[in-house]
Amino acid sequence: MTEYVVLLPGDESRWEAASEAERAAVYARHGEFARMLAERGHTVTGGAELTHSRTAKVVRRDGSGITITDGPYAETVEQLSGYYVVESDDLDDLLEVCGILADGDGAVEVRAVVSGGTDGVTDEVTA
Repeated sequence: MTEYVVLLPGDESRWEAASEAERAAVYARHGEFARMLAERGHTVTGGAELTHSRTAKVVRRDGSGITITDGPYAETVEQLSGYYVVESDDLDDLLEVCGILADGDGAVEVRAVVSGGTDGVTDEVTA
């Protein structure tokens, strides 16, 4: 099986302004997503909802050492709001199921995980 990461970008200000009913509807879509994955033979092996990007720490190294700053790495409207790690033998079907999480305002990004090669050098997955 190939391992994929399903990245969930989102507009954090929109989420913060959402009503309880709107949030419940989003969580229901995630429940439907998990149910459909299991029904269709995909396996969720990890994932999480992430805290607001204002709680992020950015670590950089330069010639004089390490610098740690507050806030997200990139100043954008959409930030990474969560992710799933999914094992699958059928990328096309996985992408179709991911459509449950894609709403009219946003997209879902799916990437294959790079697997470690037997010689210690990583080999990219070509899915």
